[in-house]
Amino acid sequence: MPTPPRSPRSTAAPQRRPQPSPGRAPRRPAPPVRRRKPRWGMRAVTTVSVVVLASAGIGHAVMTSLDADIARVDPFKDMKNRPQAGHGMNVLLVGTDGREKISKEERRKYRLGGAPCHCTDTIMIVHISEDRERASVVSLPRDSYAVMPAHVDRTTGKRHGGHPVKLNAAYAEGGPQLTVRTVESMTKVKIDHYLEVDFTSFMRTVDVVGGVQICTAAPLKDSYTGLNLPAGRHTLAGGQALQYVRARHIDGASDLGRMKRQQRFMAALVERITSSGILLNPMKFRDVTRAVLGSVRADKGFGTDEMLDLGRAMRNFSPSSSEFTTVPIGRMGNAVKGVGSTLKWDPVKAERLFHALRQDQPLSAHRSRGAARIVSVAPQQIRVQVENGTRTPGLGRRVDAALASTGFRTTRAPVNAAARDVKRTIVAYDPRWDRSAKSLATALPGSELRPVKGLGATLKVIAGTDFERVRKVRAEDPGQGEFGVVRGDEVACS
Repeated sequence: MPTPPRSPRSTAAPQRRPQPSPGRAPRRPAPPVRRRKPRWGMRAVTTVSVVVLASAGIGHAVMTSLDADIARVDPFKDMKNRPQAGHGMNVLLVGTDGREKISKEERRKYRLGGAPCHCTDTIMIVHISEDRERASVVSLPRDSYAVMPAHVDRTTGKRHGGHPVKLNAAYAEGGPQLTVRTVESMTKVKIDHYLEVDFTSFMRTVDVVGGVQICTAAPLKDSYTGLNLPAGRHTLAGGQALQYVRARHIDGASDLGRMKRQQRFMAALVERITSSGILLNPMKFRDVTRAVLGSVRADKGFGTDEMLDLGRAMRNFSPSSSEFTTVPIGRMGNAVKGVGSTLKWDPVKAERLFHALRQDQPLSAHRSRGAARIVSVAPQQIRVQVENGTRTPGLGRRVDAALASTGFRTTRAPVNAAARDVKRTIVAYDPRWDRSAKSLATALPGSELRPVKGLGATLKVIAGTDFERVRKVRAEDPGQGEFGVVRGDEVACS
């Protein structure tokens, strides 16, 4: 479905910020805020909701009371030689453990045993464009090879020179400040705000919004987290959603696969928040933000004014406004003595990616004709014979051409069907090729699936009088361009 047109940009002059009281040090203006996601990718997602929810226009007094719930950190203290600020706003979203805040029963149920590690497993840069019409989310794998700047270990007090580590070690050795320094050093992207969330805020937020819907083309099973989802559409509550975003033993993709699932969940959460009426319900808004903010830590500049300013600017935000990717990897399994197996970024592609963030440019070309629906079998793998089931001349050729232009392997030789009074388009298929049939039917809105034993690998489309168009479809994991970028509306449920 085509993306609905955006509202025209406002041409009104920007409001002036209130002047500081006499004798009070002027407050340094903070760049507008953006969203973040809960730990395992979820925490960032959770904080994303804070930003989006602010667009409800809830009063300043309500937001001020919620502001008081945010724990504060100073990740920018005494930082020097920082990257030059670009356009838009960059938020570093960090997900931490915090399992000690979850009940023993829930820890058993959702496989959260063991002592909390007080470490970070999710690191993302969220860039909000200067015009507030786009959010670009870049995942930084926790096992990324990094050279940590010189610092003082926050646990031992020992002074360390720069040394190679995995990226997530920055938080363990130096907390938020060293994490920001390390990310800025690697990306040359100036971080404007820091947001940190944990398991608790993630689970509570998902529960308060009434669960989040995700779709999967194949079964997902992970014995480590206990995730066990059959293929299809599911509404996940907090605990099950946590299993979904933590799972990293589903396939050989490990953390990279997990990050893609986290990105899908972020898109689905944004869809849930923006389409469910939560933004128009002050009480629901309050409940959701309290669930989020109860376990969030943020820099001192992320306050009431910033949340309201950004929220108002992003009132029309939707999944189609967001894009997701992971920093390009040049070498998997890069062994480093004393560190272990790391992921080394592709220096050329990574630099182009971060250059785009610094220049406030989209990471992929906008596909204005609307997002393709995600299916389990790529159209290039599906062979189709088209039959004209009506007396309309040329309908078979038109359907064949439309399917071929969408990627299906048609015979290019449509024929007339035995019956010429078909009203509803039929997808006939051998039951052994049911996944291919469902993918083909998705491309033909309103079509009827009809199993025919012994039909074989070539599916049959009998065009009826109801035929209007062929919808674009593509296989799951629809990454586009050199950065493998996907838009939020391309990974949400059809």
